[in-house]
Formats: sequence, C-alpha cells, structure tokens
Amino acid sequence: MATPSKTAAIEEITTEFNDSSAAVLTEYRGLTVAQLKDLRRSLGQETKYAVVKNTLTAIAAKNAGIDAFDDQLSGPTAIAFIKGDAVAAAKSLTEFAKTNDKLVIKTGWFEGKALDQSGIAALAALESRETQLARVAAVLQAPASAAARAVEALRAKLDENGGAAAEEAPAEA
Repeated sequence: MATPSKTAAIEEITTEFNDSSAAVLTEYRGLTVAQLKDLRRSLGQETKYAVVKNTLTAIAAKNAGIDAFDDQLSGPTAIAFIKGDAVAAAKSLTEFAKTNDKLVIKTGWFEGKALDQSGIAALAALESRETQLARVAAVLQAPASAAARAVEALRAKLDENGGAAAEEAPAEA
C-alpha cells in the first residue's frame, strides 16, 4: 500500500504532466546545486525543472497517459515541465547541455507525442513563438504597407502636378 506522501507525490507529478504542453526527461548526475540553479533560471518562469523519483514518475506518467518515458526512467532523473513556449525551453536545455556535458537530455513529450533526443534538438532549432508571430504579422501587413506607399506616391505626384497647374493658371487668365 502506498504511503500518503507517495500518493501525494504521484498526484503532484500527474498534475504537472496534465498542466504542461511538453516535458523533457534529463539525467543530471554530476551537476552542482549552483549549476541546477542556473539551469532553472535559464528555463524561465513557465518551466518547472524538478528532480523526481523514477518509480513515482512512471506511475504519474501512466496516470497522465504519457508513455514517452517508459524505458528511460533510470539514474538520477529530473523533468522540465514546460507550460509556456516549448521551443524556448528546448533551446535553453540544449544550450545548457552544450556547455555542461553532465546534463543528459534523454527523451521528451510534446503535444501528446514522444520525442527522442533528435526530436528535442529539432524542436530547439525552431524559431521562437514570438519570431514566428512577427513573421506572420509582417506577411499580413505587407499588402497594406504596399497600398499605403502607392497612395502616398500618387498623392505626391498629384501635389507636384497640381502645384505646377496652379502656378500656370493665373498666367493663362
């Protein structure tokens, strides 16, 4: 029979899985407390990086309907529960792993699909959500900007021609 503290931990991890759009499973063996603090800071406010117990996490993942971590839960394990921009969090994790070889990115889960290490690297290679939205806005704004420039050019042309016609009109009269 599970103790109340283990049951509460399983419920907490299950809630984290359910509230997250993505999760990345890592092994942190050999990282110092200061390095873990730096990692948490680099992940931002919308990502929770938590050290978890493998057995409890396996139960919680199953409760949440996630099978991406089945064979990966061994050794010292921590999970990044991502509630915000998954691309930004994946970039932060991969950048941190490049400079700290003791952080091992094992596997992940994003929008209901399992990701291997290459999938997480591909996610990290995408542009951020803000950059993608800015590109879409620029594409949508381009026709309006072109129309505004055309109208301004016509107005300037009419001013040039209208000013010349106004100067000539008194001479004709």
